[in-house]
Amino acid sequence: MSNFNLKNKTAVITGGGSGIGKAITQLFVQHNCQVHVLENNSDSIAQLQNDIPEVVTHLCDISKKEEVEKIFNLIGKGSEIDILINNAGIAHIGNIENTTEEDLDRIYSINIKGVFNCAKAALHFMKAQKKGVILNMASIASTVGISDRFAYSMSKGAVLTMTLSIAKDYLEYGIRCNCISPARIHTPFVDGFLSSNYPGEEKQMFEKLSKTQPMGRMGKPEEVASLALFLCSDDAGFITGNDYPIDGGFIKLQG
Repeated sequence: MSNFNLKNKTAVITGGGSGIGKAITQLFVQHNCQVHVLENNSDSIAQLQNDIPEVVTHLCDISKKEEVEKIFNLIGKGSEIDILINNAGIAHIGNIENTTEEDLDRIYSINIKGVFNCAKAALHFMKAQKKGVILNMASIASTVGISDRFAYSMSKGAVLTMTLSIAKDYLEYGIRCNCISPARIHTPFVDGFLSSNYPGEEKQMFEKLSKTQPMGRMGKPEEVASLALFLCSDDAGFITGNDYPIDGGFIKLQG
């Protein structure tokens, strides 16, 4: 039994400084992986370096092609790039009428263009290696209608279809590509959203949101990280071109 060991592998994780990304980073380090984190928040980088000193961090705006290529070239000179996890993303609340052009451009620049930039940079190295794994963070919003998530759903739908295209186009190079689609996961983002929008009612709203999941609770970042670990390990070597909901039954059991 391998226990999903990532020894001698190098992973690049975007948005690895908090929430799901940080949980994945922590778990991969525990499984002997050399992890490089791309993060655009210097405070998150400082905290990550303090919490997980084994990690190599890079301040990067993934919407900027030149920044992404510079960092991947730096990483690729020192080792193979075995794994890319496109985790970084931003949220937006609103329907089409109250979503501005600026909102749409902002979501696109990170959630779609950022994935494109990082995947393209990683594939340059993975093709030469004739191996590699790309794991994208999609969402249940990729496949089901959710109220007031127009721009966000658009972007995550694109992540899902980019996953399928990459998986199909790079089979001959031994490169696998899958995505994970979480439902509500209890991260610092959720706590910040509740404190900003429901001051004094955080506990009640947290319970209300938790009960929208058929299992009656939100997911944990560590649960998403465990799925990511399996999908990026050699044990998942026959898996590519798939979307994996981790949603407490939301897609199939709701209603």
